[in-house]
Order: sequence, then structure tokens, then C-alpha cells
Amino acid sequence: MNLTIRPIEVSDAENMITYLNQIAGESENLTFGLGEFAITLEKEISYLESLQGNGNQMMVVATVDDEIVGNISYNGGHRLRTRHVGEFGISVRKDYWGKGIGKALLQNLIDWAKASPYCEKINLRVRDDNIRAIGLYRKLGFQVEGLIKRDMKINGEFVDCLFMGLKIEK
Repeated sequence: MNLTIRPIEVSDAENMITYLNQIAGESENLTFGLGEFAITLEKEISYLESLQGNGNQMMVVATVDDEIVGNISYNGGHRLRTRHVGEFGISVRKDYWGKGIGKALLQNLIDWAKASPYCEKINLRVRDDNIRAIGLYRKLGFQVEGLIKRDMKINGEFVDCLFMGLKIEK
């Protein structure tokens, strides 16, 4: 497997939309489902352009043979009182699960956070029954900080999520 982890580029906008629409139907672990990620190419380009030069946001993609197979994005606070902390979202195409891509993306984020002048803590929410993801997060040092009851509603059923965090040591 010819895996590359790299910052997203504006030229990836169309491929990113295709990727997000594909993963939306592959997992119930995401905050959106099939058909819910409706964004125009122009809006995606605008969003990716906004990441350029923003020191408290980032997005990285995992590619195999120039095809996006995973991504991670981090959004930190914009105000003085909250810019030290942010939350990330991560996804990997189902046919690439179990190949270390999620771990590589998450390690990339942690390395970025250590070099960031702002980031001192990374937060996440994860379904409380997503045992594989919780195991990865714990392995990389994240700790459970709380339980969010009825955080999502999928197919009419409420889903609880864990709130986890990682203090960044500089």
C-alpha cells in the first residue's frame, strides 16, 4: 500500500466531496449519514481556502495512489479564552479500516498540536460503543472526561457518546 499523509490542498475539493459522500454510507459512527453531506464545490473550495494560514485549524488527508482514503480535521477556538483547545473529526474508508491509517492520521494531529503556538488540549466525541476507536484514542493518551447522553439520533435511536481529551505537553 502506497500511503501518503499530507495537508489537504484546495485542488482536493472535488475529491474530498466524493470521499465524504462515500464514507457517509459506510459507518454509523459519523455525525452525518448517507445524503446528509450536501455541500457545493464552491463552498468546499472556500472552506479549504480558509484553512490556509489559519494557525488554529488543520486538515490532513491520507491517500493511496492519489485517492483520498482518510482524513482528520481540527478546529480550535477563535477567542483568547478558548483558542488553546479544539475538537477533531476523523474518518477512514471502510475498506481501509485496520491498516493503521487512523493511527497515522491521529499521530499527525498530535505532532501538529505539539508544534502549534495555540493548541494545549485536543477534545473528541466518540460513540460509547465504538470500542475500536476508543481503544486507539486511549492508546495515544486520550482520557475519558464524560458521557454525553443522547448525543446523536440514528435511525430513530438515541446514541450516547464519550467525551475524551488529550492534554498536549510542549
